[in-house]
Amino acid sequence: MNLNYIKKHLVPLILAFISIMLYLLDYFLIGSAREIAASFLGNLAFLPMYVMFVTLMIERIMRERERQTIMRKLNMVIGVFFSEVGNRLLKELSAYVVMCEALSSRLLVTGQWDVDDFRVALDYLKSHETLIDCTGCDTQQLKDFLVSKRSFLAGLLENQNLLEHEQFTDLLWAVFHLMEELGARQSFDSLPPSDVEHINGDIKRAFAYLSREWVFYMKHLKHDYPYLFSLAVRLNPMLEHPDPVVY
Repeated sequence: MNLNYIKKHLVPLILAFISIMLYLLDYFLIGSAREIAASFLGNLAFLPMYVMFVTLMIERIMRERERQTIMRKLNMVIGVFFSEVGNRLLKELSAYVVMCEALSSRLLVTGQWDVDDFRVALDYLKSHETLIDCTGCDTQQLKDFLVSKRSFLAGLLENQNLLEHEQFTDLLWAVFHLMEELGARQSFDSLPPSDVEHINGDIKRAFAYLSREWVFYMKHLKHDYPYLFSLAVRLNPMLEHPDPVVY
């Protein structure tokens, strides 16, 4: 006898039998079939309300579980992104930030960070106007790195679950657009000022999304995966010399 058979046949019969036994017990104790019938009709009248209430509660619980499952999958995808692309890209793009030392000091996540520290970092990124200057930077190296990750980024954009995470999708599009812009140029020597400014804008957009999502990702690791958070802190791309070794 399998479990499905028990759920479909035996459980309803057992519940019906228990209900009949309780009504019989009520009859023997009270001795009034009229009062039992009135009680039964009263309960029957409220049955649609019970069904509606239980259905809504179950639907809400199931929807929340489904959302949590999707978010767990999304966080796994985000983790793979930062491991494969995001951490190095954040390091690469930080070289284009004017006065990056001030920004880096705000993102030096430590094991002692709590919810307030992450909130302060996010507020800073939201209110701080990041200035980008690609002159004097090795833009060809950035181009080669992004182009080498084209297939990986395209695969992430095909992930339907990412539709549930609009901000991370915006990050991917910003990075993908930057890759396309850089990949379309054969050389970065002697670019007109207007084109330099255009590239600066693309880098600024990608860096803004990337730094913000990185802070959210670190916050997630701190809360749910402390052992991964410990490694992420040691490999913080905003450190001058990230080192995985525990001292």
